[in-house]
Amino acid sequence: MIVMKKNILYPFLFLICFSCGDQSGSTSTPDPALATAKKEANEKEMKALMKKHLDSVTNRDLETLESTLTPKGDMQLILPSTEIIKSNEGFMDYHREWFSDTTTVWDFKTEILNVKAGSELGMAVTEVLYSEEERNGAPYFNRMTVSYDLIKIDNKWYVMKDHASSVEKSTDRKQ
Repeated sequence: MIVMKKNILYPFLFLICFSCGDQSGSTSTPDPALATAKKEANEKEMKALMKKHLDSVTNRDLETLESTLTPKGDMQLILPSTEIIKSNEGFMDYHREWFSDTTTVWDFKTEILNVKAGSELGMAVTEVLYSEEERNGAPYFNRMTVSYDLIKIDNKWYVMKDHASSVEKSTDRKQ
């Protein structure tokens, strides 16, 4: 059996531990300016994606809309009074059917209210005003708050959840 003396073993262990440490030269305290810059860059990228996503609905552009969805195929669409749609395919089928209705003249105005970004996940809150020139003999509108969850995959943001909530509709009972 080989016996190592303490005066040889300790420097050897120190050398192993030191050589296995962080080689990036960073300290354990993150650089706040770098963290802020990354967050701001992520939020800017998310806003650009959200604008592209929302504009594709306004313009009834299915190809662009689909390009904004998570490549994992697990998009979720949550609408009032409906079951959750749990796939990109289901999301696209819903929009394909909606966009193909040529008998209804509608408009879709949007505003991005805020975005919050992490390194891989983020969220956005928007206000949407959906309106139709005529529904059941009168103008119709639905003002909604829509929240989105986003995921960053291979350094690119995608929409993975759309959750719409009606705030006010023209058909709401007036008190």
